[in-house]
Amino acid sequence: MATLMGGMSGVPHRPVLLLETLDCLQPERGGLYVDCTLGFGGHSEAMLEASPETRVIGIDRDRTALEWSRRRLSRFGERFRAVHGNFRDIARHVEEAGETAVSGVLADLGLSSLQLDAAERGFSFRQDAPLDMRMDAEGDEETAADLLATLPEEEIARIIFEYGEERRSRRIARWIVERRERGEPVTRTLELAEMVARAVGHRKGERIHPATRTFQALRIAVNRELEGLSVFLETAIDLLQEDGRLAVISFHSLEDRIVKQTLRRLSGRCECPPRVPVCSCGARKAIEILTRRPISPGESETDENPRARSAKLRAARKLSFQS
Repeated sequence: MATLMGGMSGVPHRPVLLLETLDCLQPERGGLYVDCTLGFGGHSEAMLEASPETRVIGIDRDRTALEWSRRRLSRFGERFRAVHGNFRDIARHVEEAGETAVSGVLADLGLSSLQLDAAERGFSFRQDAPLDMRMDAEGDEETAADLLATLPEEEIARIIFEYGEERRSRRIARWIVERRERGEPVTRTLELAEMVARAVGHRKGERIHPATRTFQALRIAVNRELEGLSVFLETAIDLLQEDGRLAVISFHSLEDRIVKQTLRRLSGRCECPPRVPVCSCGARKAIEILTRRPISPGESETDENPRARSAKLRAARKLSFQS
C-alpha cells in the first residue's frame, strides 16, 4: 500500500464530471447516498463535504481501492461506510447497513486510475503484465488469459465483436486460437496487443491502438460488466426515497445504451414494438429524467484528464406518484 500511496502523481485532481454529478445528486440535502463504484473515493468525499448530514455507503470490488478510500475518508467517521462487493447487490448492502431507502445513488462505471495505472492488473497494454483484468484481483473469476486459453474461437470472436464493437473480431479470434494450438497461449498484455496489431494492421489515420477494442471487450467479459446493469438500475430506483436522485457515468456506448433505454422505460416510455397490443417491456412512470441529453466533460476537464473524454452522465429523480 505504501508504494501505491507514494505514486499517486498520475491520479486526476478531480473525479470525472464531479461538479455536474453533485448538481444532479444534490448531496447538500443530507441523507444516505450510495457510491456504487467507490474507486479512489473522490465523488464520495465531495458528497460528504456537501453537508454534515450526508452519509455515504461506498461499494467496490477492488480491495485495494477500498483500503485507499477508507484511509482517505476516515476523517468522516461513521458517516462513511466502505463495503467490499458488487454494485449489483446494492439492495443487500443497504439492508445490511440497517437502511430501507436512500437519498441518492451514484454509479461511475469506468475503470479507476488505480486500476489502469497498476501494470500488474493487466488492464492496459502500455506496460507488459499478466493478462488479468479482474476488478477483484483476489477473487475467483477467470482472468482474460484464462478466457483466451479455453473459449472456442467462435465465442472469442463474439465477445470481441459485441463488447468491443470490433468488426475484425473473427480474424483476431483466429490468430488467438492458432497461437494457442501451437502451444503458445496469449498470457501477457503486450503479447496480445502486438498480436492484434499484426492481425488487423494499423490503418492510416487511426488515432487509437488497434488492440484497444479487444482489450475493452475482454475486460467487460471478465468482469461481466453489462450483465444485470438494467436490473441494477431498476433496483437503485426502487431504493430511492421520494425526490431521491440517481446519477450514472458511463464510458462506452454499450453501457450508455443500456442506461439510456432503462431510464426511458422507467420514465414511462414504452419500448415495445408499435403493433404490440399490451405493453410487455415493463415501462412505468417512476422517475423524471433530469438529463435530456447526456452530460459530457468540458474541454478544460479533458485537457486535465484525457481519460474523461468519453464519459457520459445521465441522471434521474424519483417521483412521488408512480404509475
